[in-house]
Order: sequence, then C-alpha cells, then structure tokens
Amino acid sequence: MPIDFERARLVPSAVFASPWDVVACPDLSREEKVDVLLRWAYDAAELAVAREEGMPGAEDDQQGQILSALQALQEHIDTERAGPTKHHGLLS
Repeated sequence: MPIDFERARLVPSAVFASPWDVVACPDLSREEKVDVLLRWAYDAAELAVAREEGMPGAEDDQQGQILSALQALQEHIDTERAGPTKHHGLLS
C-alpha cells in the first residue's frame, strides 16, 4: 500500500517508526522525504521546548536521528552551526 504523503507530512510519527524509515521509503521522492523530515524536526523541537517548560509529554528525543536523516538527503545541512533556537533555522 502506498504511503499517504499528506498524512506523513502532517504527522510523520503516525506513518513512520523512525526518521530512517522516511529515508528508506521507496514511495516518496527526495523532496517529499525532506518535507516530511523537516516537519518531524519541527515537531521534535516543539516537544523539546514543552519539556523544558515543564509540560508533560513523550520522552522520545529523535532530534539527532532526524538531523542525521536530513543530512543524508541534503548534503548542505550544517549540523555543527545550528540556529540559536531549538528549531535550528531548518524551516526558514
């Protein structure tokens, strides 16, 4: 069964078990994979901010995996020089 791209783009963790499953998905183009992973990175950053503010939530920290998966698809992502916020400037 093909991947529902719109659902994957809106809630990546509901469609994929890990960021590397996105990279390996044969049903998505490279651009679609990047789009899904960027959304997942944004969601992970939002969860990290919420945890820091004392809000209860999942303790699943996949930011490193997401950035590594993005880097595998996009050679120009510089994970050494991230932005000053949890969102790292990835969605600018």
